[in-house]
Amino acid sequence: MKVVHSWLKEYVGESMPEAQVVEDLLNQHAFEVDGVEEIEGETVIDVDVLPNRSSDCLCHRGIARELATILNTEMNNDPLAQSPELPITKEITVSVEDTVACPRFTASLVTGIEVKESPQWLQTRLKALGQRPINNIVDATNYVMYAMGQPLHAYDADLFPQVDGQWKFDVRFAKAGETVSLLAEGGKDEDRTIELNGSELLIVDGSSDTPISLAGVKGGRYAGVHAGTTNIIIEAAHFNPTLTRKTARRLGIVIDASKRFENEPSRALPPYGQAEIIKLITDIAGGECQGVLDAYFEEKTNPQVEVTLAKTNSLLGLELTLTEVAALIERTGSCVEVQEDTLLATGPFERTDLCIEEDFIEEVARLYGLDKITSVVPEPDEVQAINAKQYYSEKVRHCLLALGFSEVVTTSFHKKGKIQLQNALASDKSYVRSNLSKNLHSVLDTNYSHTDMLGLRDVRVFEIGTVFFKTEEGVGEHTSLALGVRTKGSGFSAGDERVVVDACNALEELLSTSLAWEKEKGVAELNFTNVLEQLPVPTEYDAVTIETPPQYATVSPFPAVSRDIALWVTQGVQASEVEAVLNDAAGELRLRTDLFDEFTKDEKTSYAFRLVFQSTEKTLTDTEVNEIMDVVYAAVKRREWEVR
Repeated sequence: MKVVHSWLKEYVGESMPEAQVVEDLLNQHAFEVDGVEEIEGETVIDVDVLPNRSSDCLCHRGIARELATILNTEMNNDPLAQSPELPITKEITVSVEDTVACPRFTASLVTGIEVKESPQWLQTRLKALGQRPINNIVDATNYVMYAMGQPLHAYDADLFPQVDGQWKFDVRFAKAGETVSLLAEGGKDEDRTIELNGSELLIVDGSSDTPISLAGVKGGRYAGVHAGTTNIIIEAAHFNPTLTRKTARRLGIVIDASKRFENEPSRALPPYGQAEIIKLITDIAGGECQGVLDAYFEEKTNPQVEVTLAKTNSLLGLELTLTEVAALIERTGSCVEVQEDTLLATGPFERTDLCIEEDFIEEVARLYGLDKITSVVPEPDEVQAINAKQYYSEKVRHCLLALGFSEVVTTSFHKKGKIQLQNALASDKSYVRSNLSKNLHSVLDTNYSHTDMLGLRDVRVFEIGTVFFKTEEGVGEHTSLALGVRTKGSGFSAGDERVVVDACNALEELLSTSLAWEKEKGVAELNFTNVLEQLPVPTEYDAVTIETPPQYATVSPFPAVSRDIALWVTQGVQASEVEAVLNDAAGELRLRTDLFDEFTKDEKTSYAFRLVFQSTEKTLTDTEVNEIMDVVYAAVKRREWEVR
């Protein structure tokens, strides 16, 4: 969410700090700031608003309210401070098919306006946010959305047929095969017709049942505002967030308006949006408001939540007083009633995220300052019950680790498969996996080239993960266990199968049961959920002791290169002495040295070493590695050792 510093200051007032201080305050108490830059002569702050605060903070007023809360100051100008007093009109009516899908619908009639270019200050602010100005009416609807978080849409009232002197709106679900013509991105006047499947919510012209807008997602071209428009109807409503999100994602129409609707702003917000848009339009386009329709079908208010001092201090590890906790919560604009050692708190209407005690305790923590909270190690509790899946997964995990296997976690999504997602993240991730084996084959293919770098003779991997399958009712899932081995870079070999069989036998011995493995080309997989049902319920937890703490190091992004050297030395010369000579000559680019063969014959000993080279700065060429090996050979020759 990009916000303009000067715009925020209009809400906060003279106590508003400079952009750098704003960045620090938000980072410490509210949201991460992704950056600050100058655009169109304005200082623009890019704020990463978290999902739990997207209902009220995807707008300038929301961020300004956050800053005022953090600074513990009153807002200089708060458009949500008082309920708007709007004139009522009977010239507009609405019929809503499903009030869960559309619990509130408002529409205002403004007559005598002049469509023209927006004033420079308005254009500058929209450009600073990356928006292209269109005209003063469309720009005003966008401006109010960025100001308050309430999307709006304007229609030319004279292109909207009246019935018995009234403009009639209907809100209903689409019919399968029905189409709606939408405004193109950026306000361009190109046709964009969408065919609907019946799950979408529409706003329609009640006189002709013609779709005029894809509710909550995008406005239609029907009765669009143009240069000759003089009378307009402005719609501001509340639409079901889940329905909006599904429609927007399925049709690929994810825009600023739909993002705000799908994050469920307060149902109390539309009248405030109407008050702001009416004031702005009459200021920059002239005209007069003839009245507002407000159809509120399903009212929803914030709950009164009991916040106890004991739980607040227990969760945060603090020793705050009830007065201190009440003061911190009141800074959010919440109403607080004190009752002995308990607070009854009700969040302001726009804070739809303040629903349970923990929500208010989180507010206390971030406003008090997370940096002031000391970490305390909790007292251990005895295990009341043992999770069988976790228990046996750990036993399997440590058994395979001891056998030289590495655990991997692979993707659950595939380009092709048996079960397709309705709303895939990407075209190559539109199916869910039905087994782990396919992924493990890919892991083995990819990672065999790293064996030299890791000092391994082969690649051994395993995964414990969820797979999906079709059922009569729909889709089922179970946990699978799969393991795979690759002993040669050329692909599957008999050596792979031998290691796999040994590992499978080790697991059968560990679990004391017969396991139904499905084996294919060095990979074995079984239904681990079925295995768990056959195993005894664990009654005592086996603690796993880690003797050597894991060590971590930065991995070079550049490939490793290996060279082998075999040489004869006088019997009695130890391998460690030879390795020291090789390492000293190989220099800083040597990553590791591994002895892989040794035998004695005719009072001489043969050692074979593999030297692995790698740079953290570039890809090594054969020429560079060969030059290093020439130095190694020269060192060996000085010792009068014979290279085989």
